[in-house]
Amino acid sequence: MNTLIRGASCVFPDGIRESNILIEDGLIVDVDAPDSTSADQVVEAGGLHLLPGVIDDQVHFRDPGHTSKEDLRTATMACAKGGVTSFLEMPNTNPTTTTLEALDAKLDLAAEKSLVNYGFYIGATLDNLGELKAAKRTPGIKIFIGSSTGTLLVDKQEALEAIFAETTLPICAHCEDEATVQANMHEYLDGKESVEVWVHSKIRNHEAALIATKRAIDLSTRHNHRFHVLHMSTADEVPLIRAAKEAGAPVTAEVCPHHLFFNINDYRKLGSRIQMNPSIKTVDDNIGLWQGLLNGDVDLIATDHAPHTLEEKAQPYPKSPSGIPAIENSLMLMLDQVNKGACSLKQVVRWMCEKPAEVWSIANKGQIATGYDADLALVNLYAPHTILDENQLTKTKWSPWHGTTVRGSTFGTWVMGQRVFWMGEIDKSVRGGEIRYYR
Repeated sequence: MNTLIRGASCVFPDGIRESNILIEDGLIVDVDAPDSTSADQVVEAGGLHLLPGVIDDQVHFRDPGHTSKEDLRTATMACAKGGVTSFLEMPNTNPTTTTLEALDAKLDLAAEKSLVNYGFYIGATLDNLGELKAAKRTPGIKIFIGSSTGTLLVDKQEALEAIFAETTLPICAHCEDEATVQANMHEYLDGKESVEVWVHSKIRNHEAALIATKRAIDLSTRHNHRFHVLHMSTADEVPLIRAAKEAGAPVTAEVCPHHLFFNINDYRKLGSRIQMNPSIKTVDDNIGLWQGLLNGDVDLIATDHAPHTLEEKAQPYPKSPSGIPAIENSLMLMLDQVNKGACSLKQVVRWMCEKPAEVWSIANKGQIATGYDADLALVNLYAPHTILDENQLTKTKWSPWHGTTVRGSTFGTWVMGQRVFWMGEIDKSVRGGEIRYYR
């Protein structure tokens, strides 16, 4: 079966122009098909914009082990609704993804359940260096330098040196210094059963992020090892990334919508709905991170989608868990920024599609180009859309942006040429494929 998407304003690597896109056998076979082209399915897309499918390189889909919060089926339904056609998922499931056996099991599970394309990081521990060196079917290695417990916390310098020196896969890390966080917890929580949730940003403060990011950049620089800073939360980290790049270090970085659009002033209204790790920071950090994106110091946007139930979130801090659902709204939030004149549509595609494919060496994705996989999102750039808890497809059925009206919404989503989302409806029979990497 082939499909012709006719008359859309297509976002190509070299610009935006109206064109006809022909899809066949899961691939884009023509990016400038004649109007007269016949196809089994013709989509009249005049007035709409066609983007490459979004690639989200940082998600927590809770499957296996915590499927009361989310699973690969519900999470990828949310992906499809949000124009996300590929994801890379973190290793802190139960069991953790720290062995080749666990990695293969996750890939098998996704083949059964995922509506979109999938990849899974392998997690570092203090003693699984052999597994990290042998892993192939993964985008890279995830290190929790802070904000984890058990075997996934790797903050000992000797272990970090070995991982950076002896492995070849790209490395990414959650950068918060564990010693700083523990000292702050002792100061703010010692002897108290609960405190106000805004204290979370005092515990996981600027210093914790800066110490860990500096440490990781140093490791990357000395070992000449590709390294990606996950979910940067402070403006002070931006010049660190810029300096590392200028010095030739193989370093990239990302930011999440919640660190761009929320700050400590929002705790009063939203409470633990915006509690996450790294914590929300200040208005100045919002501004600095946004400027880092515009300047190219920050490379891409990811969500760190990490749902918990509202019942869990309603517990008094610090019992309330950190993490928010975000994946079905991230593209819409960025389209709204385009409408506000804060950035261009081409920049959004660069940050959310092209650059993730480049950073993680993902083959055949991230662009509308002949021969590329037909992973596509058709959007109405100008349609107003109100984000509501009750309309969320994520299993936890809530969003920190509840009640927010944005301009821009997803009209349709294709995964490997299969239409998985169309005008509010999900085709649950669609299955994505395992992401391939070129190295």
